[in-house]
Amino acid sequence: MTIKDVTQAIEEFAPLAYAEDFDNVGLLLGDQNTKVTGVLVTLDTLEKTVDEAISKNCNLIVSFHPIIFGGLKKITGKNYVERVVLKAIKNDIAIYAIHTALDNMPHGVSKGMCDALGLKNRSVLIPKPGVIKKLTTYVPKNEVIAVRESLFAAGAGNIGNYEQCSFSTKGKGTFKGNEQSNPTVGKAGELQIEKEVQLNVTFEARLQSSILKALFNAHSYEEVAYEITTLDNTNQNIGMGMLGELETPQDERSFLENVKKVFDAQGIRHSALRDKPVQKVAVLGGSGSFAIGAAMASGADALITADLKYHQFYQAEGQLILADIGHYESEQFTKNILTDYLTKKITNFAVVLSDENTNPIKYL
Repeated sequence: MTIKDVTQAIEEFAPLAYAEDFDNVGLLLGDQNTKVTGVLVTLDTLEKTVDEAISKNCNLIVSFHPIIFGGLKKITGKNYVERVVLKAIKNDIAIYAIHTALDNMPHGVSKGMCDALGLKNRSVLIPKPGVIKKLTTYVPKNEVIAVRESLFAAGAGNIGNYEQCSFSTKGKGTFKGNEQSNPTVGKAGELQIEKEVQLNVTFEARLQSSILKALFNAHSYEEVAYEITTLDNTNQNIGMGMLGELETPQDERSFLENVKKVFDAQGIRHSALRDKPVQKVAVLGGSGSFAIGAAMASGADALITADLKYHQFYQAEGQLILADIGHYESEQFTKNILTDYLTKKITNFAVVLSDENTNPIKYL
């Protein structure tokens, strides 16, 4: 099995199309055609992580955070990023990062936080925009069933708990090919009026290339007429953060003490308590200040996240508790989620969960 085989499996779990635009995800270092001896899964890739991969005969590191984020103009070993890259190259270790592609999946970072807190009735906190598209195409009447089934097989027409969803209307299409054309219906240079069906299906943005391939393969026309539009409709399964409910309401101090325990947090920075019970909880792993408004709008009693700044705690406005448990602490379950998935998906070599605690923040 090659690195490409492993990364394709990962991208079935967390498609790179769902990563945020600012992010740097995918294979960051290495040749995708290299045969894999083992996979080390980690939250961060540091020098000691590369050492661990070497000692455990793993030539692929799957990391949540990307070690290469901005552009590297020189690689001289002057900082930890360059030293990691140099050491990985010297030892033929490939590095792959998943980051916000997994953040936006319902089985990713937020799931780990919800599982730790035992939250029920979960939903996406901030649905990701632009992930639903619509294909409109025009098909000869006698081909519409075959084209529609081909599109369904490629993943089109799935909406929530329903599949094979489409809409079609009958009409007449006109076209006239030039001298270089080779029409499958009619003759070059002559106006053709054809009974056609306008076929409409929605699909996830990540599937666009496979949807178009299926359309072109099933459609008989030399030039296939089609339109793709991005919809404002939200996909409640894709997005940042998650909202859920505790089995029973908890008083605020008991809730925060439990949060500290289950996340093994060295401390929790939080906004003023409201003297109200907590039941509805929003979570967002990593830097989550951008989710404060969404958490308030959702009616959450608390937002569990990380990296909040001083003035951002004022934004609670007495409506909810803002709790900063630490960046590492909020994302710590991610590597377990990835390891569990890869262990079940790939069985012909070792998938190893890193033993290293890569949290750079220490407490007295």
